[in-house]
Amino acid sequence: MSAIAGILKQNSHPVTAEERSSLLESLAVYKHDRLDSLHAGSLFLGSALRCITPESVDEQLPRRHPSLRLTIVSDAILDNREELAVLLQLDTAEAGNLPDSEYILLAYNKWGSRTPEFLLGDYAFVIWDETEHQLFAARDPLGNRTLYYTYDSGDFAFCSAIAPLLSLPGRAKQLNHSWFAEFLAIPMMLDSTEVGSTAYKGILQLPPSSTLVLKNSKLITHAYDSNLIPHEPILYKSNADYEEAFRHVFDDAVKTRLRTHRRVAATLSGGLDSGAVVGFAANPLRAAGKKLYTYSYVPATDFTQWKSRSRLADESPYIRATVQHVGNIEPGYHAFDAMSSYSELDEWLSILESPYKFFENSFWIKGIYEEAARHDTGILLTGARGNNTISCGSALDYYILLVRRARLLTFYRELRSYSRVMGVGRKKILSIISRNAISTPYASKHNDFPLLIHPDFAEQTNVIEKLREKDVGLTASRRDGFEERRYYFRSPALLNMQATSSAKLLMRYGIAERDPTADVRVIRFCMSIPLDQYVQNGMDRALVRRITKGYLPDQVRLNQRVRGVQGADWLHRVASSWDRVRSELEQLCQDSAASSLMNTEQIKIYLSQANEPGKVESAFRDEYRYLMKCLIAYRFLKQFTA
Repeated sequence: MSAIAGILKQNSHPVTAEERSSLLESLAVYKHDRLDSLHAGSLFLGSALRCITPESVDEQLPRRHPSLRLTIVSDAILDNREELAVLLQLDTAEAGNLPDSEYILLAYNKWGSRTPEFLLGDYAFVIWDETEHQLFAARDPLGNRTLYYTYDSGDFAFCSAIAPLLSLPGRAKQLNHSWFAEFLAIPMMLDSTEVGSTAYKGILQLPPSSTLVLKNSKLITHAYDSNLIPHEPILYKSNADYEEAFRHVFDDAVKTRLRTHRRVAATLSGGLDSGAVVGFAANPLRAAGKKLYTYSYVPATDFTQWKSRSRLADESPYIRATVQHVGNIEPGYHAFDAMSSYSELDEWLSILESPYKFFENSFWIKGIYEEAARHDTGILLTGARGNNTISCGSALDYYILLVRRARLLTFYRELRSYSRVMGVGRKKILSIISRNAISTPYASKHNDFPLLIHPDFAEQTNVIEKLREKDVGLTASRRDGFEERRYYFRSPALLNMQATSSAKLLMRYGIAERDPTADVRVIRFCMSIPLDQYVQNGMDRALVRRITKGYLPDQVRLNQRVRGVQGADWLHRVASSWDRVRSELEQLCQDSAASSLMNTEQIKIYLSQANEPGKVESAFRDEYRYLMKCLIAYRFLKQFTA
């Protein structure tokens, strides 16, 4: 896998030596085993290759196929090589040694612009077609690899990252006010709905599940159908049939993600998603004579857990149970005492090249990557998107649907079972369900949350109206949990947001994050089966609980009463730096450029209220979370005025 870049000049103008050296030197900062390039007049391609798979050790990128008159540069890892080998009629012995870039090149030669329809995996690639005299690029359905580009005065440049494009001669760093307005105005985790743009004016992004063609000075992007939500349902006769079919799909998704000559590791919490991934990965690795290394975040050593029967900050008892039950695991428990959301802020801005909102977990995610990089890890397995696939299934959402559809007999049967499993009285559960079942919309928890954006800036950009039209959290949402996942897989912006960080972390640390819960085959299966496979007999997230029988300990598999709260100690870690946070936010309020964009009146109100950063419970108070988001946005803004 690689950080890739290139330039294509129109009208046969040559790529200058300054442009070539600028792009290649910028690529060199990313983790790589080989830095290589190809220059042919008006075309320049570069690659900082990180060898993750065995087949990539001898891979040449950029890669030219003389007889086909095709040249490729790619950042890709494919999961259906055997299927492709058959479709492409490759010799079996030869196929096993071919790098993924060669598979893509041969696929393009056979299917042209339809190539993404036949690929499974994480990829962004660019192909120069000499015969058609066109450049073709594509990005995978979930956006797990990034591809940015500029197109000015007939000159096209692209890269896996933004910084190399900004380094090109004549390119000035300018803020994209439209993008930034959305970042400030959206109260949920989403950064922007403008998935084809970025925080930088003039730097565009190829959206997930999209292709790009540049021919005769005309650039066209096209969204291809990734078929993440199939039209035909999957209907079996029994639970056992669903379980057997899903185990097969999920097992294959896990196994295809173990392909590396380096270490295989996994993030492991005390929950079901990462536990399922680890449970299915350990045995194939054992058969291959390899260990699975896990990295688990635990709270700071001086952090005191608050009293709660249903929420747990330290998940290590459940993690240890999984490790002991699964076997063939070398576990690591990391508190990262020296790290905090504040201490890692500038590093994250550098990695992501944009502001971000996941600060509660930022320090330990970065800590895990640093630990994994020290041990020559090639693959880091996660279950990051499991909530929308394998562990979908909110019991309350399902019961509300039963009431609305007048399936009352099933509802009362489920209510009794759920009350018994959860140890909660039926009256209490009924009161929750009735409040939501009678009203049409589900009220958004973000409705009354103050926005980060200055009211005048919001009015200038008309951002509030734009977001209301797109229903991204400013108005009441009519989507229940099951509808929400359909919305998620239909939203390139949401997919892009979650995928971008793993792509950028790969470039920084040389570790490919692979998520079996987001395998296209897994998504399609999960989106095709009846909802009662997800909730039944009082059991929420029922499908994953059933298919992990034997793979996970019952202490974890059947746990419905206690949920982990990762990053619960974020403010505890920041508390010692709170005076500096406060000082910088006060500076923001005096900064004429920043204060015209951000809601300084609200910042001042919250600063006056944020006087207890040392209290454990303060981590969940709105004012502290709001102020941290403002600080991140302000640090990002300062790079445009420095």
